[in-house]
Amino acid sequence: MSLTIYRKAHFNAAHRLFKKEWDDAKNFSVFGKCSNPHYHGHNYDLEVGITGEIDPETGFLINLKTLSDIIKEEIEDAFDHKNLNIEVPEFKDLNPTVENIAIVIWKKMRNRIDSKFDISIKLYETSRNFVTYNGQ
Repeated sequence: MSLTIYRKAHFNAAHRLFKKEWDDAKNFSVFGKCSNPHYHGHNYDLEVGITGEIDPETGFLINLKTLSDIIKEEIEDAFDHKNLNIEVPEFKDLNPTVENIAIVIWKKMRNRIDSKFDISIKLYETSRNFVTYNGQ
């Protein structure tokens, strides 16, 4: 029997959506106020879903303490209260849109979670704007 278990997390981060090759006017026309040269921030809410088979010995799909520790180490410690454009290496040359942030989170989790499990990411940038990503 396959099922999915979820762990929620939260981080606050600043970013600027822009392309270096474009002038401020073009960046503003594409990204609007999110292209503010002085950055802006969000209170991100994250849901990490792990799908797989329950271990008959433990009754766990995955130990939630282990999952919590991985999320803290890979995501919260790396992103919380950071300027994504400046302080997070993955966004040095990658525009930190909510879509790209979700993909980066998925990759970081994939590196730490056993390949027998599927991973899904749901990332809320605001209460009305969110993205889901499962590696496809």
